[in-house]
Amino acid sequence: MALVLTIDSARWNQHVARTAAEVSGLVPVVKGNGYGLGRDWLATRAAELGSVLAVGTVHEVSSVPAGCTPVVLTPSLGPCPEAVVTVGSAAHLEALGRTGHRVLVKIRSSMGRYGADPATARQLLATAREAGHDVWGVSIHPPLVGTSADHAAEIAGLIESIEPAAVWVSHLDPADYDELRRRFPDRNWWLRLGTRLWHGDKSSMQLRADVLDTRPVSAGSIAGYHGATIPFDGTLVMIGCGSAHGVAPLADGRSPFHFGRQRMTLLEAPHMHTSMCVVPTGGPTPRVGEWVDVQRPLITTQPDRIDWV
Repeated sequence: MALVLTIDSARWNQHVARTAAEVSGLVPVVKGNGYGLGRDWLATRAAELGSVLAVGTVHEVSSVPAGCTPVVLTPSLGPCPEAVVTVGSAAHLEALGRTGHRVLVKIRSSMGRYGADPATARQLLATAREAGHDVWGVSIHPPLVGTSADHAAEIAGLIESIEPAAVWVSHLDPADYDELRRRFPDRNWWLRLGTRLWHGDKSSMQLRADVLDTRPVSAGSIAGYHGATIPFDGTLVMIGCGSAHGVAPLADGRSPFHFGRQRMTLLEAPHMHTSMCVVPTGGPTPRVGEWVDVQRPLITTQPDRIDWV
């Protein structure tokens, strides 16, 4: 059994190089499962693009190659390794003590996650410096909803009352990012890129799983971990991936599997290393050893193998 991610090496590398060349102040993001590519491997690849890399938590700093500066995006209330750490409240700052860390002060965006409002951010900046920390600037993370122009407008409004400092942002198109740099030339700008950098050309990637077994079934019969009822006559198809790989139904409950350009019907939610689908009689039915396409976001998926072709 295997869940395999196949990547067109030339196409993928061309996209990464082209995207990186568009951005002055690029900060590649390498976090979580490494966007499905493996965090350690991706960090090594990202180091070719610059000397500053963003990771998700203090526990991911170990993936950053020597000679690169890790920037930790999520605040920590525990011990921090040698890195630039994010603080978004007095509690985050207090947890660092007075040991002299490099810090970014997080300004809360309309996403409403952690971070300080601009007035509190000014005080956090001052307090951080008084505590002996090396302040690298302020950080803003807009929500996914809205356009790049919306995000740029929100960022501009948030920093207008903040003293000139380096600004670290995300979820902006290069054009809107460059406009902010022109509008606020007294600040150093840094743009974090993750999904756009690594997954921006989805045509270079294909996620597939192999078929382990098939057998004919009749409507009304029972199968599966939870004793699901077969909805129609057809073929039960056992696919070699499941929840252990991060494979699950789509957000709307639909099956993530396709064969013959048709969506396959899930019998029940994928479980551990096997998913069970039912194909109606006469429908496109894969044979044992053939591959089905898997529709899942790579940030939550763990392939068994990555094939660079």
